[in-house]
Amino acid sequence: MGKIKIAIAGIGGVGGFFGGKLAAQFYNSAGIDVCFIARGANETAIKTKGLKLVTANDEQIIHPAMVTSNAVELGKVDYLICCTKSYGLEEMIKQLNPCITNKTVILPLLNGVDSCERIKKILPINEIWDGCVYLIARLIEPGLVKETGSTSSIFFGAANATKEKLSFLETSFKTAGIDANAVENIEQIIWKKFAFISTIATLTSYLDKPIGAILKNETDKQLLHKLLNELVSVAEKKQKLLPVNITAEIIDRLVSLPYEATSSMHSDFKKGGKTELESLTGYVVRAGKELNTPTPTYNLMYAALLSKNLS
Repeated sequence: MGKIKIAIAGIGGVGGFFGGKLAAQFYNSAGIDVCFIARGANETAIKTKGLKLVTANDEQIIHPAMVTSNAVELGKVDYLICCTKSYGLEEMIKQLNPCITNKTVILPLLNGVDSCERIKKILPINEIWDGCVYLIARLIEPGLVKETGSTSSIFFGAANATKEKLSFLETSFKTAGIDANAVENIEQIIWKKFAFISTIATLTSYLDKPIGAILKNETDKQLLHKLLNELVSVAEKKQKLLPVNITAEIIDRLVSLPYEATSSMHSDFKKGGKTELESLTGYVVRAGKELNTPTPTYNLMYAALLSKNLS
């Protein structure tokens, strides 16, 4: 039996952190190869001098078993961990088709709640797991990923997941020093995170303000509450359980953040690049319409941001 091959697609903050830790742990391992799928300057930098991963505790130079942008060169993989931005998901899956077999497990670690169903439309036979991470890390420059937060954990699972495969990946993560959790209630965990990310990404982008400024303005705070109420209504209609005190939890978390903290979607809008508007804001608007659940605040902000996104 050959080595188990784990491929990390998208070596940004999330892929560089979790993939980097896996690659460091299993470097020259007899049983596991950890490979990176990267492009452009990032691929060149990692091939030339390795991936530099700076965490809260240390820094190290990491050399994966392979780094490539060519799925054919990579060969067939057993686990494909997708860490791209949500707007590039379908394109990435199609490009990586040469390294995917019917037995390849695919784990998306993206913002949003619809990654799994989107992949299933392309690969209906494969095991597609749901995943969720809590991490603040950024690709600072090609070949350099830096963790800036104090929390780094990963949750994953699926109703139809093979238990042995779940256990294998969880053990592999933990062996690499990662707080990994294979869980049965993965949907609830994903929706809880989505309630935070969707509302904050939408509001910071719409108002073009950091979180601290929003919390200091009573009108802005009322908008936040309206977004949360609308998202909770959609979640209830979709029968996704959220904690009864979710609004208080999110407000408490926001208060603990630095004044200038903002969402990655807001940062993307400010840079004038592609954004995750469709996954984080548009999803709630479309779901509300399908479920006949009013989302007037989301509708207003989505329309305004859509025109901004297209300009």
